[in-house]
Amino acid sequence: MLAQHAARGARTAVVTATWAADSRRTPELAGSLDKLGANEPRMLGYADARDPSSAPGRARLVDTSIDEAVGQLAGHLREFRPDIVVTHDALGQLTGHPDHRPTHQITLLACAAAGLALLYPEAGDPWQPRALYAATHPESGVGELGSLRAGVGKSVLCVPDTYVTAVVDVRAWAHAKWRAILAHQGEVARERSLPGILARLPEETRNKIIGTEYFTRLAPGFVSGHCPALAV
Repeated sequence: MLAQHAARGARTAVVTATWAADSRRTPELAGSLDKLGANEPRMLGYADARDPSSAPGRARLVDTSIDEAVGQLAGHLREFRPDIVVTHDALGQLTGHPDHRPTHQITLLACAAAGLALLYPEAGDPWQPRALYAATHPESGVGELGSLRAGVGKSVLCVPDTYVTAVVDVRAWAHAKWRAILAHQGEVARERSLPGILARLPEETRNKIIGTEYFTRLAPGFVSGHCPALAV
């Protein structure tokens, strides 16, 4: 989705809730975003729930004050001023990583707060995104991922098909998407991670898996073409 929007002339950006700007994975993140045309990383700087080295000496996202995190994200929304915001779904999007679920909650609150001048006035002038989507996976769209994840002792979290409001064919951008995934070398090297699983598949099978993206619209409002998008 990010590569598709960037190719059509839209401004895009990504806010990463965990990992600090000086962490070892920041160059990987920057390289991935470059492949997607999504500009420089924007980071909230919290530690990953499973890796304290991601932001040494700083609070984990799962332990921090939600009000603090919402204020930080509202600042990014007001600075970048996106029309569309995309985040994880309430399940933690496919893998259920413990940081994905609070990121979903923080994003919902920040999108509402960013448009209210009396909330977080130090975070800049109010800005109200026109649409908020959750990236998700429907039961019918899991396909081979279910058995692949089961093969490494992991499950797939998915939603009923009726929850999906947008299905996007991204096969034209599959090459850029895969190069962006490969940029996360630490994840690709891990046998049980999703990037690691995908890296061991034949290209045809992999492209089939990554060629469709699913979204649930969480907030209403008409959105015109070529509008800025921000992913969290």
